[in-house]
Amino acid sequence: MFSRIDHIGVAVEEIEPALELYRDRLELEVAHREVVEQQGVEAVLLDVGENHVELLAPLGADTPVGKFLAKQGPGLHHVAYQVSDIDSALRALKQAGIRLIDEQPRPGIRGSRVAFVHPRATGGVLTEIVQPAAEPR
Repeated sequence: MFSRIDHIGVAVEEIEPALELYRDRLELEVAHREVVEQQGVEAVLLDVGENHVELLAPLGADTPVGKFLAKQGPGLHHVAYQVSDIDSALRALKQAGIRLIDEQPRPGIRGSRVAFVHPRATGGVLTEIVQPAAEPR
């Protein structure tokens, strides 16, 4: 079902101080930066081989990442797995009795489609399923 780890999501209070660490000190290259209004975050993808670290800064305290930060503080937010067909993956997870946060995919960064699996269904780890946008031919 999952083809690889797509990215590790890290919740941060603000993007710029986090970039000073990840981009400048750890020397990870910024692959993409985008505000995702539907998810209430500013997201920055940094390359780590064929995978990414995704920095997530909330657009407000009442967003999911804002609430996460208030409760947990900065740090690991989620693990994202890549799939080729998110609709099939969600059907299979549902049939397996896995509790989903999103029964339908929603827009993600770079035109991807994403859905979240409830952390209680995955050993306490918030899990994101990602179907990347089709590459232009």
